[in-house]
Amino acid sequence: MATRSPHVLIVNPWIHDFAAYDFWAKPMGILLLGAVLRRCGIDVSYVDCLDRFHPRAPFALTGIRLGRGPYLKTWIPKPVGLEDVPRRFSRYGICPDWFREDLLRLSPPDLILVTSVMTYWWTGVYETILVLKEVFPATPVVLGGIYATLCTEHARQRSGADRILTGPGETHILNLAAELTGRSLESLRAQSGLDPYNLNTWPYPALDLYRKIPYVPLLTSVGCPFTCSYCASHALSPKRMQRSPETVVQEIRHWHMAHGVADFVLYDDAFLIDAPHHAVPILERTIRMGLPIRFHTPNALHIRQITRSVARLLKQAGFHTIRLGLETAGVENRERLDHKVTLEEFSRTAAYLLEAGFTREQVGAYLLVGLPEQDLASVESSINTVRSCGIRPIPAYYSPIPQTPLWKAAIRSSRYPLESDPIFSNNTIMPCQKTPFSWERITKIKQWTST
Repeated sequence: MATRSPHVLIVNPWIHDFAAYDFWAKPMGILLLGAVLRRCGIDVSYVDCLDRFHPRAPFALTGIRLGRGPYLKTWIPKPVGLEDVPRRFSRYGICPDWFREDLLRLSPPDLILVTSVMTYWWTGVYETILVLKEVFPATPVVLGGIYATLCTEHARQRSGADRILTGPGETHILNLAAELTGRSLESLRAQSGLDPYNLNTWPYPALDLYRKIPYVPLLTSVGCPFTCSYCASHALSPKRMQRSPETVVQEIRHWHMAHGVADFVLYDDAFLIDAPHHAVPILERTIRMGLPIRFHTPNALHIRQITRSVARLLKQAGFHTIRLGLETAGVENRERLDHKVTLEEFSRTAAYLLEAGFTREQVGAYLLVGLPEQDLASVESSINTVRSCGIRPIPAYYSPIPQTPLWKAAIRSSRYPLESDPIFSNNTIMPCQKTPFSWERITKIKQWTST
């Protein structure tokens, strides 16, 4: 009599926040882990609490504008300590009853894997795990992801998970599979073909578990050689690795030909680093394919790496949304934030992109807003500098992140006890200022960036 294959349920949890929107957001990490488990002969199910295409979702949510769109939201009480924020707090994602119904349609899993993203979304993770344990009380729940890695002790105490995994999930997944199946690591490595430190051995993410695939997140490299004071990239991906250009192009071809996907979203932190040996061959091979596809860069491209020839290749390859990581145009702040670019380099790069045929609407530069000790005058000055170069200034509201060099300054400047609870790091409440949240301040920034 044949034995039943183990069954793993992977879950993308709800978001609890004052604002949230699907800007190219897919849980790439847990979808990769699901793909590895399937290579090992394990049955994998997926439930996405943020599913905009749920059969019971209002039609208005399912429209596709280059793959993006609003989440269903339900007002819920504000977390303790944030009563002073004059904004509504919501659960973003499917209704709890829909979630329970979807879970009850599944056979009981042997293991549940839950991911986590923003540290201040932890209450959504907690509510998700609460429902999972209600429906499957005998199944262990393992939590990984960004919140679990950066706020590990808090996650152990408050998330409700039975086990917390930190760091890159691909270094843990075969051990979990061995525990679940009773098989040796050696046999699982051979069956999965996975080497955690060789991106060319990683499977494509299990996006086929979605009802629809409006866009594909594309990872051509992990890690970043820079050590910017506001960024946790080194803590989350300590080792810098790149895929071969040919495997990247093969994946693009696969999703377009097999699933009709036209939009690809680069999740790299540093796509253009070592461009002659990585990005340039990818772009050239993509151009030769001649497919009707578009690329988007929500994680931002490094400004210094964009030469005139690279700008032309980006345009020819079908890049549609270009984001640049300027962070601030204030010369006095550059040294304490990063060492990536000078204003002269930024101005030159903007000119290259416009010369290559990109429009102002396609090219934007992220500017950090809400930094410790930052005043509105410096924000306005940075916005004006970006506009003078002919591209769009895009405010990126700063969220204090543990294990980053700027964390201590954030603690000193905040009106909230940041160390006591990740909930206070929410960027929508401008946590790194002593004065209360102000709609007037937000409105001014919106006016400056829209004119």
